[in-house]
Amino acid sequence: MYEIDAVAAEKAVKKQDLDVKATTEPLCENTPEAPVTITTATVKVPVVLAELTVQVNVDAKINLPEPAIEIKRVGKRLKVTQCRLLQNTNKLFISGFVRKNIEYSTRKFSNREGICGNINHCSVDVPWSCVTAVDFNVGTPVDVAFNTVDQFEYLVEQNLGPKFPAKDQLMSGDLTELNQVTTEFFNELPFCELISATITEFNEAVNRKDPFGVNPFEEFEFTAIQEKMVIDLTLKILQNQQVAINGSGA
Repeated sequence: MYEIDAVAAEKAVKKQDLDVKATTEPLCENTPEAPVTITTATVKVPVVLAELTVQVNVDAKINLPEPAIEIKRVGKRLKVTQCRLLQNTNKLFISGFVRKNIEYSTRKFSNREGICGNINHCSVDVPWSCVTAVDFNVGTPVDVAFNTVDQFEYLVEQNLGPKFPAKDQLMSGDLTELNQVTTEFFNELPFCELISATITEFNEAVNRKDPFGVNPFEEFEFTAIQEKMVIDLTLKILQNQQVAINGSGA
């Protein structure tokens, strides 16, 4: 019985053997061909309206779920949730948050010589928002076309009745009908493209207190972090526009 089981196990192992087969492809020749170009064309492409760096100042307080001994590392990523140009103005509304992953050490055991514990982490979203005035230093946005509603009517002639001469008539617009022409324009909405973001921050432990029990004299615990951030966000504002391209074909 043992020998049969051993043979079956050996077959099962062989089925799982790693096998790699590879070949080297020979070099094949190619001949460059000159592309066919258009001498004159009108294209619809994103046009850069402005490129700017916005500075956002953030002051936040983060409460930790447990007492901490030391901040070990803070990872961060900038997230933008809105970047909207209010058309017919130069005001740009920007908002988002900074996703922060805070690693900190905790106290599990301590004496006068040292502290031992765990490294925990906490991920939080720190919101920010601002409004900035844009200098269109590259291009200009297309003027907004407004929807129109035009109303028209027809002339109606009616008899005035026995109190007026028979040859006289009441001439006016027909109040029994409503005739309109409505025109809608679907404008191109400017949009943003993120280029880079630099975050300069200062994190400081607050709500400090002496740990309970026996500990090294210089140690303390804290339950909150006060942070100040300066965010330098570089972005482009673009809008899809029709552009005429003139060139010479080869």
